[in-house]
Amino acid sequence: MFEKVLFPTDFSDYARKILECIGEIPGIKKVFLLHIVDATHPSKRGWVFDPEIEKAKIYLEEDKKFLENLGLETETKVKAITAGDVPRAIMDTADEEKVSLVVMGARGKSLIKEILLGSVSANVLRHGKTHLLIMRHKVAEGLKGEVFEKFCPRIFSKVLFPTDFSKTAGSAFSFVKGLKGIEEMVLVHVIRKGETKEEIEERVQEAKKKLEVLGKELKRAGIKNIIHVHLGDPPEEINRVAEEEDCSLIAIGPYGKGILREVLKGSVTCAVVRRTKRPVLVVRT
Repeated sequence: MFEKVLFPTDFSDYARKILECIGEIPGIKKVFLLHIVDATHPSKRGWVFDPEIEKAKIYLEEDKKFLENLGLETETKVKAITAGDVPRAIMDTADEEKVSLVVMGARGKSLIKEILLGSVSANVLRHGKTHLLIMRHKVAEGLKGEVFEKFCPRIFSKVLFPTDFSKTAGSAFSFVKGLKGIEEMVLVHVIRKGETKEEIEERVQEAKKKLEVLGKELKRAGIKNIIHVHLGDPPEEINRVAEEEDCSLIAIGPYGKGILREVLKGSVTCAVVRRTKRPVLVVRT
């Protein structure tokens, strides 16, 4: 399903942790390792970027050997940009290489406890056309600083799938259902509001029936499933269920309408990705 994968890297410890997870992606055969050198601004030496480019090539070769030892065909690329920005360079490379999946980290910084998405990942999320896997890692405080706990093992084993029952959600469901390695799916629908108690109850029962239909499809495909219908804020409820059910991954399509629908790709989707502590597969439909 995801035979050709693009992984943009900045060679940080965080990126290395994500690299270790690449082999868990279902159907993967080839990886494109990409490093972007931002030459739109002068370096400490002025406009000379050759040393940075050469260093990047060395690091990419090391990562290439790691992936080849996993049996994955690997190609490396260093791209120096003198115009535009890093997210656009990543998306252009995804189009050029015709990859089926882009894998990125979610390195955002915030003064508040809510986990935010890094600007590069956020822009690829909003504007990209390729399926996107955004990796997250639990961060634990230890005596020697921050340590990362990987989500790699069996990352696609227990998948949470939120749906608003739209056509795009239906297309995303069909795609996710066909991924290899899924043992269980948690189906979630969140009701935002209702005028009366009776109206809310009617919507709950209707949602349960629709989720049960999806559940039967999964059962025929040999996938166990659990259904949840909740009331409240969709991103908050989706992420809460993901934690309670200890899901290995959230898979979501364009869910909810933003002010700029064609840019935001769904306001709920963006909010889920920003707030979650779990890896997220953003399905493009």
